[in-house]
Amino acid sequence: MTIRVMLVDDQVLLRTGFRMVLAAQPDMEVVAEAGDGVEALQVLRSTAVDVVLMDVRMPKLDGVEATRRICSEPEPPKVLILTTFDLDEYAFSGLKAGASGFMLKDVPPGELLTAIRSVHSGDAVVAPSTTRRLLDRFAPMLPATGKEPQHKELERLTGREREVMVLVAQGLSNGEIAARLVLSEATVKTHVGRILTKLGLRDRVQVVVLAYETGLVRAGGHG
Repeated sequence: MTIRVMLVDDQVLLRTGFRMVLAAQPDMEVVAEAGDGVEALQVLRSTAVDVVLMDVRMPKLDGVEATRRICSEPEPPKVLILTTFDLDEYAFSGLKAGASGFMLKDVPPGELLTAIRSVHSGDAVVAPSTTRRLLDRFAPMLPATGKEPQHKELERLTGREREVMVLVAQGLSNGEIAARLVLSEATVKTHVGRILTKLGLRDRVQVVVLAYETGLVRAGGHG
């Protein structure tokens, strides 16, 4: 199956570079490009796309708001935010808006390709350690400061599901969680699925964000 990719960036040179990297892959095809969020939304109305590589700082409509609008559509494509170290706050906003992950703009080509494939297959947190670093940095800005989780939905979870949610939020993969809790990977996958369903979340990224927002996990990565 070919992954249909859309490039959204106001820098033509960057788009050209990404397009060259992706065009060399047998399982990827750049099917659309846009120079800003408004153009991206227009193109998506008539073009089938699997993964959107979304820049953050663009004229007319920035990447965060464009991501929010894209992800509010029925059956939207996956969105991968492209950011820089000094724009981490935008990446966090992008994750809250519904992005499936984020990468640095100067990421090595191999990592970018792996990220696109991961996002396409549903593995939302592209770089758990980077996501954790980002959330640790911005956790103090989140509203929940009490010791107990503030989200009533969390009460729907069993004790085991809460354990799994904390480990997901700390950036562990299903395999790592299985080893930590002495469970099979299939069981962990089932738990993650139930967590998503009970909390009305789309993917693992939203689990991470909610865990930090509610205080289930706090800065430093400890529940």
